[in-house]
Amino acid sequence: MGDGFATVPVMIAPLPDYWLPRPPIPTDSTSLAAFDQLFEDAVQQGGEINYRLAAPRWQFACYIADTRPVLLHGSGDAQIKRFEPRQPNDTTEFGNQLAVYAASDGVWPLYYAILDRGRHPMSMINASVRAVDDDGSSSLPHYYFSISAPALAARAFRPGTLYFLPRTTFRQQPDTQFHGQLVRVDHWASPEAVVPLCQLTVTPDDFPHLGQIRGHDDATTLARARANPDGFPWIEAGNP
Repeated sequence: MGDGFATVPVMIAPLPDYWLPRPPIPTDSTSLAAFDQLFEDAVQQGGEINYRLAAPRWQFACYIADTRPVLLHGSGDAQIKRFEPRQPNDTTEFGNQLAVYAASDGVWPLYYAILDRGRHPMSMINASVRAVDDDGSSSLPHYYFSISAPALAARAFRPGTLYFLPRTTFRQQPDTQFHGQLVRVDHWASPEAVVPLCQLTVTPDDFPHLGQIRGHDDATTLARARANPDGFPWIEAGNP
């Protein structure tokens, strides 16, 4: 989401096993009604969500992102009252603009929320993508998560915050063709400042793919990215 080497997606059919599918979320009416009520109460009251449900927090976040006109932003700062546009360092045109960034998914921003980038310098390679059908519908997200190998070895994780933002001023990264597959990215940008609706404290244990975050060598990955800009995630030299 506007950080690291890139957030550019590549979709190949069938997907390589390094793409992680989003785990299922509840579909029963009782669980969904509880999610709805909790979010409505939180927006009305503002501030921190008093999470009191048995369901994992990522499931709540995904459901709200899927069903409400909101986007999510993950941060280690729990005191943000207003998000101002900033200039990131990203290899993609969309991800390298002066903007506030957020995601139309609950898992991807949770990754950003739990990374301890303040104490552990790291580069990040990540994506959240959906295959788009001919009728315009899309699949559930698939993810790729990787951080610098030393940061992964140091378990560079800590509690963070998920912010729920109104979608009004955001626009989504345009759908992209990759190897004949149309891909939709859960990546949005707002050129204007944004005030969050509410926020949710999360911990590393709330991230469903914590044990599947990869580690990469910065120098090697940067060299591969320069040699083959379309080779995301640059796991092997010449990766298509």
